[in-house]
Amino acid sequence: MQTEKETRFMERAIELAKQGMQNGKGGPFGCVVVLGDEIIGEGCNMVTSSNDPTAHAEVVAIRNACTRLGTYQLTGCEIYASCEPCPMCLGAIYWARPERVIYANTREEAAAIEFDDDFIYHEINTKMADRKIPFVHYPHPGAKEAFDTWKNMADKVKY
Repeated sequence: MQTEKETRFMERAIELAKQGMQNGKGGPFGCVVVLGDEIIGEGCNMVTSSNDPTAHAEVVAIRNACTRLGTYQLTGCEIYASCEPCPMCLGAIYWARPERVIYANTREEAAAIEFDDDFIYHEINTKMADRKIPFVHYPHPGAKEAFDTWKNMADKVKY
């Protein structure tokens, strides 16, 4: 059962989705990041208006919240999204490490309006050689050197 707090924050995410769509920013997706009882980050889909395929509502909201908090982690936060996050947003969410994610529409409902992420979910589990976009492994000593330098850095910030 949803609480009044959860309803309020979900309704804000939905409002952002509608506003973004109606203002020509992008698709019908909105998101808020909440810490305690306060919204600390908001976002709507801005893919088409910013010519940025990563400008999904969740990514925009995460960037907004992290900038406001001055950190790259959303410890203690909750994310409210108007739709189940796509694979890219799912990755961003796991990197940000919030406490939980609450979403409204499902990925199946998104697919029904031609936002179909099943292709990406399928590609993730496909062998590199069989993917629709070729992924070519090109080992290079300079890349390995960068990893070795990172591994041996005493003052690195782990994340």
